[in-house]
Amino acid sequence: MCASRWRRVSVWNIEQAIMRGVEPSKEGTGINVGCALQGSSMSETISEPFRQTLSRHGLSLERGKTTTLQINMGLLCNQSCRHCHLSAGPDRKENMDAATAEAIIAYAERSCFDTIDITGGAPELNPNIVNLVERLSSRVPRLMFRSNLTALNSGKMDHLIDLLQARRAVIVASFPSLNEAQTDSQRGDDIFRKSIDALRKLNSLGYGHAETALELDLVCNPTGAFLPEPQEQVAKKFREALLTKWGIVFNNLFTFANAPLGRFRNWLEEKGDIESYLRRLASNFNACAVQGLMCRTLVSLSWNGYLYDCDFNLAKGLHMGKQKTHVSEMAGPPPEGNPIAVADHCYTCTAGAGFT
Repeated sequence: MCASRWRRVSVWNIEQAIMRGVEPSKEGTGINVGCALQGSSMSETISEPFRQTLSRHGLSLERGKTTTLQINMGLLCNQSCRHCHLSAGPDRKENMDAATAEAIIAYAERSCFDTIDITGGAPELNPNIVNLVERLSSRVPRLMFRSNLTALNSGKMDHLIDLLQARRAVIVASFPSLNEAQTDSQRGDDIFRKSIDALRKLNSLGYGHAETALELDLVCNPTGAFLPEPQEQVAKKFREALLTKWGIVFNNLFTFANAPLGRFRNWLEEKGDIESYLRRLASNFNACAVQGLMCRTLVSLSWNGYLYDCDFNLAKGLHMGKQKTHVSEMAGPPPEGNPIAVADHCYTCTAGAGFT
């Protein structure tokens, strides 16, 4: 299993270990009992900046060994999802050009990442995507491709699907809800049905079946201004319902809170819910989630080749090291120990079980 694979901190498991007088396992989390106890008091409000909250808990957010390269192909997308932190959509013009794609391929060659994570917008809509997948897949042990499912199953992407299958790329698919009305409200008319069709097609190609080693993971975001349910419960519910109703299987499911950025922030402001949502995130701050945050082991590249600590910082325009650095200037991965750029949207990733 790749060292940079998503990990989630289970506070319940830690508390149970404490109750039994047994020290919980530190493997993959880098946390300890002291951290669990420190994070158990969640009285913060958004009036306290995220950096100050870290300091009050005796924490700092610094880069570890960078093992994952995340590539954002651009903001062009066939959907205009209400929860999108990037405000991606059909009218966006930001899309990676061939020169930037070549610079990123060269960077990957000299950096030896464990994982490359391709995202967007809808990366399927970038004209350089086939070249990028072909050349990057041979340079990394694990290639991940994030899809909203409808762009991939548009009838024009069969060659890309065949390539992802041949290169054994992990497909990470957005699938927010088992409720058709909720999904279509969040993502657009008829999106639920089209997503079901796409999952069935991927299953028919071997994706999602344990015996094929073609990994199909689902990502579930809440459809409103609230935190996600516990990941294990959601995964069980989705696994049972998808199999029973549509004969669909998948490997893993990840639940993430919505970041108060982009179109989702605009929606919160229109509803008058922005302050209450920010307070909800801050009041659920979990100190134990900090050590395993994805920004500590990931570097994010924008469609124009600039570096960020994560895709949320990219959406915020918060550059890595708070200065614009182009991928062509990088000799290798960012060094360990560099501070992570933070702002109050970082409460999203430290609320509850965290976003790691």
